[in-house]
Amino acid sequence: MQKRTQLRVASYNIRKAVGLDWRRDAERIVQVLHEIDADVVVLQESDKRVGQRSGVLPATRLQSDLGYVLVDLSIRPRSHGWHGNAILYRQGGLNLERSNRIHLPALEPRGAVAARFAEPGLEIIGVHLGLTRRIRARQLSALRAYMERADHPVLMAGDFNIWARGRQTGDLLGREAEMVLPGNSFHAARPTAPLDRFVLRGSIRQVSSHVHHSALAAKASDHLPVVIDAEVSHPCI
Repeated sequence: MQKRTQLRVASYNIRKAVGLDWRRDAERIVQVLHEIDADVVVLQESDKRVGQRSGVLPATRLQSDLGYVLVDLSIRPRSHGWHGNAILYRQGGLNLERSNRIHLPALEPRGAVAARFAEPGLEIIGVHLGLTRRIRARQLSALRAYMERADHPVLMAGDFNIWARGRQTGDLLGREAEMVLPGNSFHAARPTAPLDRFVLRGSIRQVSSHVHHSALAAKASDHLPVVIDAEVSHPCI
């Protein structure tokens, strides 16, 4: 017997909460996350790049008002995540089993983060890939090797920095992986590129996906959030 669980996952490059008016306003990001109402949120550029690499969002308010808990991924006490990659989740219905950092080949500080949820038996990976095609190819190859070691469904989300609209992952992620392009998410002022994407592998399927458009999202960051509603199949215990 198979059990099916639906959940909503969002990916959002928040550009350190600096909006198109060049003001750092974390409140706008919080409100956009409220609009989306996802079970899990994968963030990019959630930490400042200098000094103590402090996180830019009000973690206490995220938990008290929206019910989000930060997955413990940081190596610095004030950071939300690792190399700016962070994962938020709601504990109701999601049981975090473990989390880890995934080292990727890079010319600049880059990496991926992962959270494995015992319920619904899913691993979520957050990524922010490099700017050059050669580096991205090496990073995707490393992520493919990581996913192929998994004996459970995997959902990867993030800013892939890929401008092409093709859905084929080919040899980079393997034919068992499905790349989902919700639509053009960059630049927020005039979306022309599908930089933000999802990858599904294993017993997980897309129900629907979209780019989140709202008046607030159009100015809160230079990226628009992307959202996927997915269904995970796993054995009944």
